[in-house]
Amino acid sequence: MDNEAVNTVEELENEIENQPGVESPEEKKAREKREAEVRAFRARKRKLIPPLIMLTAGAVVSITLRVQHYDTSSMLIILLCVLVGFYIAGCILKGMLDIFEHQIEEADMEEGEVIEKELNSESIVKDE
Repeated sequence: MDNEAVNTVEELENEIENQPGVESPEEKKAREKREAEVRAFRARKRKLIPPLIMLTAGAVVSITLRVQHYDTSSMLIILLCVLVGFYIAGCILKGMLDIFEHQIEEADMEEGEVIEKELNSESIVKDE
């Protein structure tokens, strides 16, 4: 009886390896490594969003205030307020993008688990 159980497990493993939609542990590790590298790259790019927004707004405001002939002290106060405000807005935008990416990753993980469960249940039904 034990021999039959071992054969069944080996047969299941062979069927899983032969199925085109199922990946081996090595392929899974490689895919997870690639996904981690992509996430890290996106995080590095997203890290630059708040300063970029802040500096763009600062340039627009400083040019506008210079054209409007503001005196230097009031111009610097306004510019400081604009820089702080747009830095906060950029941080909020970055946070929202992080949340969206996390939600997408969770949905992909759940979808992957459902596919794995369906494949495993189909192979078990075929063996019986």
